[in-house]
Amino acid sequence: MKKVLAALTLLSIIFLIPSCEILQQAQQLGTLAKCDFRLQSVNQLSLAGINVQNIHKLSDLSLLDAGRLTTAVATGNFPLDFTLNIEAKNPNPADAGLTKMDWILLIDNIEMTRGVVDQKVTIPANNGISVIPMKMHVDLKQALSGKGADAIINFGLNLAGAGNKPTRFTMKLQPTINIANFPITYPGYITVGTDFSGLK
Repeated sequence: MKKVLAALTLLSIIFLIPSCEILQQAQQLGTLAKCDFRLQSVNQLSLAGINVQNIHKLSDLSLLDAGRLTTAVATGNFPLDFTLNIEAKNPNPADAGLTKMDWILLIDNIEMTRGVVDQKVTIPANNGISVIPMKMHVDLKQALSGKGADAIINFGLNLAGAGNKPTRFTMKLQPTINIANFPITYPGYITVGTDFSGLK
């Protein structure tokens, strides 16, 4: 009889552990739904390899760098590279976690590129904040197909506002969390700007 009871107790523990994990992950999913996201800053801005972090117009560049940009946009790809920092704030009493996040990047409401953050991110409880740095690479000639060279160059300038605020940027995010090893993805995207706005 004691062996039977011991076996039943062991089985109960075996089944209880995954149930507790599922419950915890389900709680994190609900917690994540109340988190706030915003675009914190943009830095390391470069056009065709030229630092344009604080450049507002073409005349702010040296003649050499301005010439390099003009040549680059006329002869080949015109890469825009930067790091966009997304700030996530968790006002809840429990940690929030995500395992993946699909994203779409827009500048001036024009879609530039899209991709996936494929890493686990934990957002601490009680107004804890996590910063998610995202390295971006955009071929402006492709994204702005049909635009002239001057328009493409000017588009890639003045992207960092005061305090490096990404005022011209918008992100659409779609978080995913694993529950019992099954990915649960939010239906649709949330739109994130420079102000906090929770998942809806």
